[in-house]
Amino acid sequence: MYHPYTNNMNSLKALAITISLPATLFFSSCSHTEGKSENKETAQEEAAVAAISLQKGKLTSSLQLPGELIAYQQVDIYAKVSSFVKKLHVDVGTEVSQGQLLATMEAPEISSQLAGAESRIKSQEAVYLASKANYDRLYNTSLTPGTVSKNDLDIAQARMKSDLAQWDAGKAAYREISDNRNYLEIRAPFSGVISARNVSAGAYVGPTGKGSELPLFTLQEQKKLRLVISVPESYTAYLNSSSEVKFNVKAFTGQQFTAKVNRLSGALDARLRSQRIEMDVINNDKKLLPGMIAEVNIPMDAADSTFLVPKAAVVNSTVNVFVVRVTNGKAERVQVQTGREADGKIEIYGNLNEGDTILAAANEEIREGAELKHVKTGK
Repeated sequence: MYHPYTNNMNSLKALAITISLPATLFFSSCSHTEGKSENKETAQEEAAVAAISLQKGKLTSSLQLPGELIAYQQVDIYAKVSSFVKKLHVDVGTEVSQGQLLATMEAPEISSQLAGAESRIKSQEAVYLASKANYDRLYNTSLTPGTVSKNDLDIAQARMKSDLAQWDAGKAAYREISDNRNYLEIRAPFSGVISARNVSAGAYVGPTGKGSELPLFTLQEQKKLRLVISVPESYTAYLNSSSEVKFNVKAFTGQQFTAKVNRLSGALDARLRSQRIEMDVINNDKKLLPGMIAEVNIPMDAADSTFLVPKAAVVNSTVNVFVVRVTNGKAERVQVQTGREADGKIEIYGNLNEGDTILAAANEEIREGAELKHVKTGK
């Protein structure tokens, strides 16, 4: 038989049981979590804190920079005077010595100019000799008092000097044309290799205008090359005039070459903030070629020893950079400056002493004055 009161009571009991189950589970879960948290904190407190004894050392590292091999000497050879190419004595790849004849030019007008200049010299010489003879006669006659006026003698002397100057000018003009004729023979200014030829026999060449757009030849000295690198400002202190570097090129994989620093520009490039440094490379076998790109290995050995610590010991916070020193069992933040890094270690500079105990792995959560228990110092 259905009874309203009995059924309502049963419903209320079922609801109470349903509500009590999650609550029981919740409190049980909370109790279990709190127990785990307490155990974790206890374990962390009892865990040893790794530390190191601060020691000085020298960090050995290297810097990889791209460089370029260029000819020790290179020149573009042009024609000095307007002329035609009569004969070429060399071609691309020809190895030449200093003073060797490279090309012969022809300019018929220069021969005509030279002949005219020679005729003018002879004419001016004859005029000078005549005026000198006239002056000498007047001078000898003037030794007898009252025979020749002083004014006539001065005029004769002035004419003689003028004719002498004209003769000297004629000789200078002749030398100028003669020198221009010598320019018809193109010779090598230094020993090297012809790396480019831009004309053929019969071509018109000159110092300006048509025929002067390109050089006759490009001459390079290749038995000695320059290795040029640009060293950033931060690393300029590691190179000097006695430094040696090693480099390699893609054409000879696995082979290493050596070069010595010879020239430092002594100034920074305003745009790149780097210093140009040149090294001489002996290349007697001409294995290396001008224009090759080299991978240069620059050793960066420190001159003085500094404090070296693991990178994890240095904290880069938003305020400053610091390490944590253990002082009387408490944490002390010491502000430092960092230097180079290599092999997981980093140079630091600050108010530190050799033998100080530094946390091997520090973080921002370690506050100033925090108590450090179970500090274990290693090497």
